[in-house]
Amino acid sequence: MRKLLKRFKTEINPTVEQKIKINKTIGTCRYVYNFYLGHNKTLHDNGEKFMTGKSFSVWLNNEYIPNNPDKIWIKEAYSKAVKKSIEDGCTAFTRFFKHQSAFPNFKKKGKSDVKMYFVKNNTKDCRCERHRLNIPTLGWVRIKEKGYIPTTKDGWKIKSGTISVKADRYYVSVLIEIPDVKITNNSNGGIGIDLGLKDLAIVSNGKTYKNINKSARIKKLEKKLCREQRCLSRKYENLKKGESTQKNIQKQKLKVQRVHHKIDNIRTDYINKSIAEIVKTKPSYITIEDLNVSGMMKNRHLSKAVVSQKFYEFRTKLKAKCDENGIELRVVDRFYPSSKLCHCCGAIKKDLRLSDRIYRCNCGYVNDRDFNAALNLRDALTYEVA
Repeated sequence: MRKLLKRFKTEINPTVEQKIKINKTIGTCRYVYNFYLGHNKTLHDNGEKFMTGKSFSVWLNNEYIPNNPDKIWIKEAYSKAVKKSIEDGCTAFTRFFKHQSAFPNFKKKGKSDVKMYFVKNNTKDCRCERHRLNIPTLGWVRIKEKGYIPTTKDGWKIKSGTISVKADRYYVSVLIEIPDVKITNNSNGGIGIDLGLKDLAIVSNGKTYKNINKSARIKKLEKKLCREQRCLSRKYENLKKGESTQKNIQKQKLKVQRVHHKIDNIRTDYINKSIAEIVKTKPSYITIEDLNVSGMMKNRHLSKAVVSQKFYEFRTKLKAKCDENGIELRVVDRFYPSSKLCHCCGAIKKDLRLSDRIYRCNCGYVNDRDFNAALNLRDALTYEVA
């Protein structure tokens, strides 16, 4: 028996006043995040000491805002959300100093995914009923998908959450502590999963999950996206110099965002269903390969296909599902020759090309290239547990 944290995300239907408050809070968080990055950059240029997130928060509330009355609107936003944006900036700098990521980028309005963070402060906050959710500073907000988020009456505790806006639609994501999770020992054998571009995933048990981006539904939406983007481009070309952005441009932008959002939802839904189907077989372990996605992105012929497959999201969600069901997730090193290794005799075919879709070995072993790689991943002896 153990406790587990699980995240639930669903669409909400806030009132006009709640939408205004959400947009103001998100705008304030974006401004404070950019201000924190710019302030530390100025300190570095002047040869002064780096300011941590906690020090910046104290300086902002006790010195900067009192000395600049025109910035008093920062105080109007939810304080925990503003503080979380400063902490995110500090985390981004920490990752940069440890050489784990590039220098933090400034958040841009309309492009960067900025969220409104909230946390449970007292017993009245973050209460959930079947059709509504109580959020600090917003009050009760209606949920579109009734009964999706577990209610407070059943003993489920909401720890924290975020509100995001995509294509003029509002979403809430809450982190819930699941009480008394039973983990059963799976006696079935392990499986190997080979991720690819031709197909999303080839499993060693013989199951193949096709590439959703080759489906007629996605191709039709991509054609529609091209038309809407061309229309938006023409509106900008016809815009006279010095003229403010027209309302029709804002409407066309929203159309493009909605098509993008619909394509993204289809891909995410397909990944969720594929992972759920894999986990339902209850294997004792699952082995995947540590793909070098950033290296694959440098190939301009494959970069678009790599992005649309969403390998990182697949691995992240697979890890969460494995933790939830007590399945060991094994990650094999990216230099492991899973595709070039013969599953029958163990010989390595060094001259294997990307265009060779059928693996043929000198020992007489003939099989599909990706299925052979999945079998080798299943039987890999050197791995790390994720």
